[in-house]
Amino acid sequence: MDALLLSRLQFAVTTFFHFLFVPLTLGLSVLIAWMETRYVRTGDDEYLRMTKFWGKLFIINFVIGVVTGITLEFQFGTNWARYSRYVGDIFGPLLAIEATAAFFLESVFIAVWIFGWKRLSPKAHAAVMWLVAFASTLSAFWILVANSWMQHPVGYVIQNGRAELTDFAAVVFQSYSILTFLHTTAAAYVLSGFFVMGVSAWHLLRKTHVSLFARSFRTGLIFALFFTLFVVAEGHLHGADLAEKQPAKLAALESLWETQAYAPFSLVTVPRPDNEGNLIEVGKIPGVMSLLAYHRTDAVVTGLNDIPKELRPPVLPVFLSFRFMVMMGGLFILLTLWGFLIRKNIEENRLYLRIMLLAVPLPYLVCLAGWTVTEMGRQPWIVYNIMKTSDAVSAVPASFVASSLAAFIVVYTLLGLGAFTMMARIILKGPAPPQRPGKGVSGHA
Repeated sequence: MDALLLSRLQFAVTTFFHFLFVPLTLGLSVLIAWMETRYVRTGDDEYLRMTKFWGKLFIINFVIGVVTGITLEFQFGTNWARYSRYVGDIFGPLLAIEATAAFFLESVFIAVWIFGWKRLSPKAHAAVMWLVAFASTLSAFWILVANSWMQHPVGYVIQNGRAELTDFAAVVFQSYSILTFLHTTAAAYVLSGFFVMGVSAWHLLRKTHVSLFARSFRTGLIFALFFTLFVVAEGHLHGADLAEKQPAKLAALESLWETQAYAPFSLVTVPRPDNEGNLIEVGKIPGVMSLLAYHRTDAVVTGLNDIPKELRPPVLPVFLSFRFMVMMGGLFILLTLWGFLIRKNIEENRLYLRIMLLAVPLPYLVCLAGWTVTEMGRQPWIVYNIMKTSDAVSAVPASFVASSLAAFIVVYTLLGLGAFTMMARIILKGPAPPQRPGKGVSGHA
């Protein structure tokens, strides 16, 4: 394998591993802030126990996310130096803002939250967790703005042999950035809701800490239900935006090869592995893809045959990843609606609890499939219509990249085993036993 393929594999491996921890951090920060606020308002010690239990899992996710995220940024200099030189005037400031502002605030507030139980009033301590949630979301926003610029570059000129920034507001507030941010954070909230429900289901099936975990389950359920419906609705807007800005990616999502009005959606499609059409197309429903892309059934949708072969994305992995996302979205709606209907007696429905326990990995897989669609659907471009991925890689020997890839796999495997082992121990142990409330938050340290 050459340096290009190895560099892409290395970035994919590190990104996928990193994103096992990021969405849970985003969602748990909001859920924990809500739990602690409920404790402050009601004085119910059970909410405090919930806050501390889920808080331990949050901290582990945050720490591993930080460690793995730092290595991603280093790769822009080691593996993608030509990319960094060409677009660093735009991409660099966005990462710098995330690191020096959002991430710094997030880290400070988390430290205050961890060590502030004996030093802050209950209201102030709960407020700190809301600030953690805000800073975490802000950090995600700047990362997603940077990625969105790679998907749809705006606010720049090509000058002096490189891309130079001309309109910072256009980069930050373009529709692609906003829609990507909404979609990604909402998906993270869905994952967090399912995680809370799955862990709670494990305890409810064993009838341990029933009251606390029934309350946790219902909290995660409402959270997941709302954001599952939101993701589906926002995804429709995202598809319409793709029709204008990345027609090749949109065509790959449905493996549409012929440009046509009344573009159909096929119930069963199997793209050819050679990227030259479909092996199977069954159950075509005319106009559905046109409706999703342009809100009109008679709209013309660009097919892949009208895009030069060398500029087409790899259709099979993009198509399969997107179909998996769609199917799982439908499943999540059904599961959360089912739970909502039986929420008052959730702890008595053992079948549903078993299903939700088994469902925990699914949102993780959906998030990884989403990034597969996003990144592979943009290929062969690293910056859409500006710079190809093959032109962005560093001039380093393939053996160097292979050795660093092997090292990342070993180190990340050890990190993953350690993180998941710690999380499993916390989950199996459960929350701390009830304690008599003391004076203020200090009584619960």
